[in-house]
Amino acid sequence: MLDSARSKLLERIGPQDVVVDIGGWADPFERADWVIDLMPYATRGLYEREEWVEPRRRETERFTSETWLERDICHHEPYPFDDGSVDFVVCTHTLEDIRDPIWVCSEMNRIAGAGYIEVPSRLEEQSWGVMGRPGVGWTHHRWLIDVADGGIEFAVKLHGLHARADHHFPAGFWDLLSEEDRAQGLWWEGGFSYRERLFADEAETDGYLRDKVQDGLAAHPLPTDLASRARRLGQRAGRRLLRG
Repeated sequence: MLDSARSKLLERIGPQDVVVDIGGWADPFERADWVIDLMPYATRGLYEREEWVEPRRRETERFTSETWLERDICHHEPYPFDDGSVDFVVCTHTLEDIRDPIWVCSEMNRIAGAGYIEVPSRLEEQSWGVMGRPGVGWTHHRWLIDVADGGIEFAVKLHGLHARADHHFPAGFWDLLSEEDRAQGLWWEGGFSYRERLFADEAETDGYLRDKVQDGLAAHPLPTDLASRARRLGQRAGRRLLRG
């Protein structure tokens, strides 16, 4: 979770508010009263154990082993909360990982009056070399996600974006992004819209991926050396495609 979002959450949530963190195992939100996750309570806090994550000061956890609900959040069985019984729900860097984010969004809408969702931006998820090796975005993520107009849209992360130079940002682009550029958040109250975007033909898919890259490069211009290298790689990729 972005530090700015965490600070805003801690300021916004009142002492009596009931807070649920959905999918918080790797970095549970300490103010949550309840956490729902497939992984056990005793193994929580993966990010604190990872060397690549910068350590930060944490508040005392409000949830306990008794209020850690170990379950598959995508299983089509309602979460054990009544409609509208939760004041605030948090779901950060989880929806991109799971098989059925639509179900999770529907349950957030059902149980909570307000919430915060955070997911990787497409600037990050369509960047080459994010994990320090060949490939686009995070290899374990299933979805490309757009947050806009008070809602969230999911598109399956197609394998073709690894092969087409015009479908992803070039090597080095991701390193130029700020933490805020790499994530996108949705603050909502009273409900939010959610849907899966389906593609009917190849041209529509190409446009969806290519337009994001063009717009992203216009908003975040590459230094001259990176731009020249990206053009050379794109030309070579185009020749390979023409050869079949």
